[in-house]
Amino acid sequence: MHDDEVPIDEALAKSLIETQFPRFRGLTVAALAGAGTDNVIFRIGDEAAARFRRRAMDPAECSALLLAEAEAMSELAENCSVPSPRPLGLGRPGLSYPLPFSVQTWIAGDVATPDGLAASDEFARDIARLIAGFRRADTRGRPFGGKGRGGRLADHDDWMAVCFEKSDGLLDVARLRALWDRFRLLPPPGTLVMNHKDLIPGNLLVEYGRLAGVLDGGGFGPADPALDLVAGWHMLDRERRMLLRRHLGCDDAEWQRGAAWAFQQAMGLVWYYRRTAPAMATLGESTLGRLLEDLSSS
Repeated sequence: MHDDEVPIDEALAKSLIETQFPRFRGLTVAALAGAGTDNVIFRIGDEAAARFRRRAMDPAECSALLLAEAEAMSELAENCSVPSPRPLGLGRPGLSYPLPFSVQTWIAGDVATPDGLAASDEFARDIARLIAGFRRADTRGRPFGGKGRGGRLADHDDWMAVCFEKSDGLLDVARLRALWDRFRLLPPPGTLVMNHKDLIPGNLLVEYGRLAGVLDGGGFGPADPALDLVAGWHMLDRERRMLLRRHLGCDDAEWQRGAAWAFQQAMGLVWYYRRTAPAMATLGESTLGRLLEDLSSS
């Protein structure tokens, strides 16, 4: 999936987990196919999961990252309308795996899809409640972290230029460039709120047609209030997006920034993952289609 991947398989993961977490000895350790782009995830019996980074990095930096993610996960879980994993501990590098890894509680449910509940009022309301709960959390005066989505849209110009170049022949690049030219000029938000920061289908669990869990909360933190609105374009049809907007009371500027963040994310999915993770590439195409649908209807 990436050029700098660190090899990890079930046998190695099971050995590391059982050696460092004796409570899990004898339990089945099974890789979750396609569960993550930055991490390989292994289910441990019915009660836990272990996350091993796919991409090489300095072990000390990885340890600091995992500690920060654990703190963010705990904070998110306290402000989440549905269950979310809680950290159980950090594992050390060992055998042939050179990085620390994390262990967390297991949350039951089926991974959401771009279309499975796109026409569900109940699911749209569940997402609205989820985002509203995050927004009520105290930022404690913390600023935006300065990396990734959720700051200034124009800061992503260089990345978008790469995406447009790599997407030539795959997408209508001229039309999409023109759309980004509009999005990048949107005014920044006046305040920040707490955001999950990556509300894509793969990070949401569903059961019986309702939201059942939220995964990958390690990025929980202050950002543009519009950032988590990307869920509307990733998973809802136009009518349900409008329902989401009404429940959250988004004004035009915030809604447009939400579309811009969904666009920024989707543009990086199609070309990057089309050979290695087709489901992610399909998500990008679906999201871009919904964004263009909104543009045609405006």
